[in-house]
Amino acid sequence: MAVDALAAYLDAAVQAARLGADVLETWRSRFQVREKARYDLVTEADLGSQQAIQSYLKKCFPDHAFVGEEAPAAERRQPGPDAPPTWIVDPLDGTTNYVHDCPMYCVSIGLQVGGEMVAGVVYDPRQRELFAAAKGKGATLNAKPIQVSRARTLDEALLATGFPADMRGQERALTWWRHFSLNTRALRRTGSTALNLAYVAAGRFDGYWAFDNNAWDVAGGIVLVREAGGLVTNADGTEFDAFTPDCLAANPLLHPVMLDLLRKGPSDGSIHSTS
Repeated sequence: MAVDALAAYLDAAVQAARLGADVLETWRSRFQVREKARYDLVTEADLGSQQAIQSYLKKCFPDHAFVGEEAPAAERRQPGPDAPPTWIVDPLDGTTNYVHDCPMYCVSIGLQVGGEMVAGVVYDPRQRELFAAAKGKGATLNAKPIQVSRARTLDEALLATGFPADMRGQERALTWWRHFSLNTRALRRTGSTALNLAYVAAGRFDGYWAFDNNAWDVAGGIVLVREAGGLVTNADGTEFDAFTPDCLAANPLLHPVMLDLLRKGPSDGSIHSTS
C-alpha cells in the first residue's frame, strides 16, 4: 500500500473520530436510552456519532465499505477476501459509562484492507486523548510516539479485561478475573475495550484479555498495540481475527506468560466452562 494513501486514510480516520466525538459531547445528559439486548444500551448519541463518521468517510472514500456497530445486522458481516477497504467503527465504545456520565468512553475507528487492519484511531473526548496508528508508521498519543510497557511478570503487571453486557453463560470471565487478581499486581475493568487496547499501546496497561469482543470493539486498537511494539493474538495464540470474540494483547515480554496461562486454564481448570 502506498505510503501517501495510508497517511490519507489515517488523517480521515482522525477527522471522522473527532466529528463523532463532537456528536457525543453535544448529546451528553440529554439523550434517551434503550436496550438492544439485556443490559446492552444504545442512545441517540451512538446513532448520531455513527452517522457523522460514516458520512465523512463515505465523502472521502466513496468506494470503501463500512461496518458500524449500530448498523443493521446484515451490514455488520465480516468482509470477504475481495472486499474493498472497510471501515470498522464503534461510534461510542463504553455506552454504559456514557449513560452514567462516567468519563471512560471513546470513538474507535479501524480500517481493514485485504483482511488486515492497517490503521486505527481511538479518541477519548473527555480526556482529549487521540491515539492513532498506521501500519509501519508507529503509534502516537496526541501526536507523540508511544510504546508498550516492559513488564515481564504478572507480579509487576497491571492488566485489563472486559465483561459482556449480559454475564449469563459467560461466567468464565469471572473465573479468569479471580485467577488473575490473585496473581497480578492489579486488574482494571474500564468498560471500554478500545480504551483498554489504547492503554496497552501507551504502556499504561501491561496486557489485556477478553472472550466476548465484537470487531468494532477492537478494530481501532489492534494497530495501536502492534505499532507500539505489542503483540495481539486470539486467546489461544492463533493469528488474531477481529471477527472472533477472544483477544489477548500485551507487551512482547508478558504476552507469552499470559498465553501460557490461558492455554493451560486457571488452577481450577474451568477455562472451558461457560456456566
